[in-house]
Amino acid sequence: MSAFMTLAAAASVCVARVSDGDSLRLCDGERVRLLGIDAPELRGSSRCSPAALARLRNSRNPPWCDHARGEQARAALARFIAGGPVQIERRGIDAYGRTLARVKVNGIDAGRWMMDQGLAREWR
Repeated sequence: MSAFMTLAAAASVCVARVSDGDSLRLCDGERVRLLGIDAPELRGSSRCSPAALARLRNSRNPPWCDHARGEQARAALARFIAGGPVQIERRGIDAYGRTLARVKVNGIDAGRWMMDQGLAREWR
């Protein structure tokens, strides 16, 4: 029964753009954060400021400030998303008001795929 409920909760969506290696903007403006992963930050990320680096150094998810890798992650996720119909399973809202969701393309989980490519790590 729970597998049915998960399938019923999945919805096909239109993706307007890939914001970075772990987030999307849908055509209706909804901001979506891929659940369970963390991708490298892009240049200009506030998480990579000296103050944030010091504050988050010992956190469960310290900033990953490899900006070149962040660009690779964004490009790879954009190619992956372009590969077929996109479905999301909404799971909640994060502290920034983004929808937390499992995102799948052709039945393949985008977060798992990004980790398999070495372009994301597990969000703890």
